[in-house]
Formats: sequence, C-alpha cells, structure tokens
Amino acid sequence: MDLVRLQYFMAVANAQSYSKAAAALNLSQPTLSRQVQLLEAEVGQPLLERHGRGVRLTESGKAMLAHARAINTAVENAKADMAERLSSPRGKIRVGLPPLVASLITPDLVQQFLLACPDASIIVEESLSIRLREWLVSDRLDVAVLFDPTHTAQMLVEPLVREPLVLISTRPLPERVKVSQLVDYPLVLPSRPQALRVIFDEAVEDQQLPLRIVAEVDTIKMVLSLVARNVGCSLVPASAVKTWPAAEPVHVAQVVQPVIRNRIVLATPSARPNNRLVKAVNGIIKQLMKRHF
Repeated sequence: MDLVRLQYFMAVANAQSYSKAAAALNLSQPTLSRQVQLLEAEVGQPLLERHGRGVRLTESGKAMLAHARAINTAVENAKADMAERLSSPRGKIRVGLPPLVASLITPDLVQQFLLACPDASIIVEESLSIRLREWLVSDRLDVAVLFDPTHTAQMLVEPLVREPLVLISTRPLPERVKVSQLVDYPLVLPSRPQALRVIFDEAVEDQQLPLRIVAEVDTIKMVLSLVARNVGCSLVPASAVKTWPAAEPVHVAQVVQPVIRNRIVLATPSARPNNRLVKAVNGIIKQLMKRHF
C-alpha cells in the first residue's frame, strides 16, 4: 500500500474537499482525485463520496482513515527513532554499586559507557545494597546493582547471577566444608544489615550452630583484609577471591550441605521509564557481570 496515497487520502478526508486538499498539497485536483481512486481500487471499495459541499467518508473510509493515521504515526515514530539513533544521548546517569561489584567492574563500566555515550556523563556511587536500594527509590540513583533486595513495587529487578559462598583462609582448607563444620573455624563476617550476613544467618539459623564469630565489619574489603592478616576465616562470594589483597595465597573451600548462594540483581525505579542512557548502562553492566561473576 502506497504511503503517499494514504497521506493524500487523509488530506482529503481532513479537508472534506478535493479542492482544499489539492491546494494545501500543491497538487492539481485531477491528480489528487486520481490517487484516491487508485487507493480505492486497491482496497476494492469506495472510501469517499461526493456531495454538494465537498466529500464525506463512507463507513469503509472511516475505517481506512483510522488505519492510515495509525500507519502514519508509526512511520513518523520510526523516522524519529532513527534520527535519534544518529545522535549521541546527552545527560547524566547515576549508578549505584555494592563495594565488591564496584571493585570489579567500575573502571570498565565508566570507560565503556563514555565510549558508547560520549556526550553524557556518569556518576558511580559505592555503598551497601541496603543504602543503594533506599537511594534508588528516593530518586538519587537511576540504576543499581543489589544483593538480595527485599521486594518492593517501587523497583523493577532483573536477575543477573546467583553466586555460591566459599570459605577462605590463609591456612590450608579441605576441598569442601559442611555448614555444620563451620563451628571449627574462627569467623570474620560482614555485619548486619549487610545482605551477605543476612543470607548467611538465614542459612544457619535452623542448625543453631555455636559459631565463633571473632570480628564483624562493614564491607567485603575489610573482611578480606582481616583474613589476609590471619585474624580468622570468612565466607564470601566466590568472585570476592579475585580481589584478594595479599601476596600470600588464599585457600578456598566450597561450602556444602547446604550450598549458600547470594542473588545479584539489576534494579531500576518502576516509576521512571528507561531512557537511552539507562539502557546503555544496563547493557554494559550485564556484559561485565557475566565476565566477572
């Protein structure tokens, strides 16, 4: 179906006159009439009927006008979308990352974002998941990576990865350690309300184990530093081993019976549609999370 003929038909229908529409389109009236006739022949039924003061739509013409307007809108939207893609998006995007994720992906995230969106800028906020969640729903952030957030209608979440927790130490460990055997190790753990600590507490709650927790700190970075100083052992996500801070090697054991896993999600505010900057950042984060986790 010829788009130009549809536009000519809409012009006549809107003007309710061939002569007025022809003048507006800078066409001769016979040329315009011929184009509408060709459209009518294509659809096999009359769309306009003449009367003493001009033309009116037939019932089929009313239906065709609705279709023509929808088609014209779709074409204009497609043109606008293509034109927008030729230009680089502008503005500022605010991204929240937990410390472990930030330590692994921030340099690549910033660099790749600026390559993809050279006319925009990015702010990366690093904090615990519970704070990032608050900032996201209060409009301080546009995107956040969160560990095991509680459900809220104010956020849209997309699962990224589920990661097992492992036991780490500067001293040799068996290949596997049961959760019930953790009582044999002095533990350095993240403090509540850190999401990792909540996951761990929920996993061992039913077993009522007499654990030896020798220190509690705020971040995984602090946990790793204390383990590196041989203060104790710890349970951390498997990816945290990549950020081990010491020259002395770290020993790692799988934790089993049960396996304890965290859940990392990509979160955006449900009240705001994703613009091009958000979509660009989300795509980069997904790629980097696959690479590092």
